[in-house]
Amino acid sequence: MRDDALHSLPMLKRALLLLVFVAVSLHAQTIRVAVDATDAGRKLFHSHLTIPATPGPMKLVYAKWLPGEHGPTGPIDELVNVRITANGQRVAWTRDPRDMFVFHLDVPAGASALEVDATYLAPTDRGSFTAGPSATPNLAVLAWNTVLLFPPGKDGEEIMIEGSIRMPDGWTSASALKQTDGKYERASLTTYVDSPVIMGRYLKSVDIPSGNAPPHRIDIVSDSRAALETPPTFAADYGRLVAEAGVTFGAHHFRKYDWLLTLSDHVAHFGLEHHESSDNRMPEATLAEEDLRRALASLLSHEYVHSWNGKYRRPAAMLSPDYQSPMEGNLLWVYEGLTTYLGPILATRAGLWTPDELRELLATVAAGFDVQPGRTWRPLADTAVSAQVLFSSPDAWRSLRRGVDFYDESVLLWLEVDSIIRQQTNGRASLDNFTRRFHGGETGKPALKPYTFDDLVNTLNAIAPYDWRKHFEERLTSLSPRAPIGGLTYGGWEIAYNETENELIKVNEKRRKIQDLTWSLGIVVKEDGVVRDALLGLPAANAGIGPGMKIVAVNGRKWKREVLAAAIKEAKTSTAPIELLVENNEFFRTHAVDYHGGLRYPHLVRTNEKEDRLAAVLRSRVK
Repeated sequence: MRDDALHSLPMLKRALLLLVFVAVSLHAQTIRVAVDATDAGRKLFHSHLTIPATPGPMKLVYAKWLPGEHGPTGPIDELVNVRITANGQRVAWTRDPRDMFVFHLDVPAGASALEVDATYLAPTDRGSFTAGPSATPNLAVLAWNTVLLFPPGKDGEEIMIEGSIRMPDGWTSASALKQTDGKYERASLTTYVDSPVIMGRYLKSVDIPSGNAPPHRIDIVSDSRAALETPPTFAADYGRLVAEAGVTFGAHHFRKYDWLLTLSDHVAHFGLEHHESSDNRMPEATLAEEDLRRALASLLSHEYVHSWNGKYRRPAAMLSPDYQSPMEGNLLWVYEGLTTYLGPILATRAGLWTPDELRELLATVAAGFDVQPGRTWRPLADTAVSAQVLFSSPDAWRSLRRGVDFYDESVLLWLEVDSIIRQQTNGRASLDNFTRRFHGGETGKPALKPYTFDDLVNTLNAIAPYDWRKHFEERLTSLSPRAPIGGLTYGGWEIAYNETENELIKVNEKRRKIQDLTWSLGIVVKEDGVVRDALLGLPAANAGIGPGMKIVAVNGRKWKREVLAAAIKEAKTSTAPIELLVENNEFFRTHAVDYHGGLRYPHLVRTNEKEDRLAAVLRSRVK
């Protein structure tokens, strides 16, 4: 035994030396990024990168195709003051004339690393959609991809990053990344791009009861301390959401989950999914106002579902492991569409929404598509394929153009899928069986399991044999002027119209500062009287009114939303048209709108069927 031990000593030394060499080599290949956010109040984020390099020609790239944004949206135009040095000497660079995201340079002899300094310009207009950095004097949101350059040609998992952030005095931060004193864990580029950071003067974290699930937390940063006050049942309410999701999917593909919530009136309002967190931005008063809390529940539910549907299961054609390869959006009706369906369903099952509110949502979606002229020329499939251009399309003539309708129309599509599963199995199975089979599996750390259309069809067939391929192809290519409402009618509901405001439309009007007259005059009007959209074939458009025109007066009286609403009501008992004085550029004209149907809003009403099958969809799954 003694001889064997002595004989093995040199081998042990060699193994230890090899481990040391590998560790040093790995460290040498790590990109270090130090972010200075102390100038965030002026919308400036400065970064210093140390990038391993070898002498000779080299390229650096900026992330172009970003997960969750569904297009080449990397904000390269906001990266400025780029300066590169090696061994203390300036290194000249040139931009690729065909790809604005690529930088060419020559690493000088004797250099083992490049030092890169750059500044990212956060938007100053809160209306600008950006999932990148955003800031006010009291808070900031950082997306690492916006301050990083890296060598091309490698999978993001192969490039390691070590980050640090210098914040203004008195600020704290939150992220899915582990950090100590502003220094963040060493992790892959993929993990960093997937792990934004919120920081600010007023920040608090709320632990969410998670039962047997991994830890959950809602991290809230705001422009004021008062805006951080949560209702007494806040944590418990979202604990129910965690429980419902656990039953619906049957597994968790994350170690912990952080909802990152920014409350400010001075940042763009949206949500962006990540695997172990989500970036959610809402108005400052969100926690204090009931209707905004309802909107928050919808947002947080949606982004949470994405951890399973979009991050863990992602269409194979939507992978861009190097952030330069183009993505194909043909399955966005699953990625975003199924998520848009499941988000409010889970919120309702958890009690964050009421069944009445969910039904108002379904009525609004179905009724909206029934009057949309764009349905007769652009199929649902094309809205998914064209997502990368439709996201930035203007509001004007949106109903004719069709926007990113794979979000809302897919709510109806997946409700219909649920109803077909129930019919085919005589109620023994539902869409929940699909989500557990498709999104379940082993619980643990983040993973990615790509899928194709065939995988989707095969999984559904394993649950309820049916010609799913034909069904989806018909729905995706349909040019029918009516929305697919089979899931509603099977559930025992139909759409009806009356003068009672739909509560969700009312909230949407308040949030977006519009007057939605889609189902009466056929226009949507901004708070200043400017027409945001007009629907061809409906009264206002028939009278010659279009987007961009400004309503100045109604029946000879200065325009106000109340004046226009009153005129619509009065026209019910009159044969005279509603006269709208409209400014179109510098020209004025009176348009006679021949409409006498009063204010109309969509709602769901019960049919004569005895069983409310929609109620079964909305019922809690947690015992």
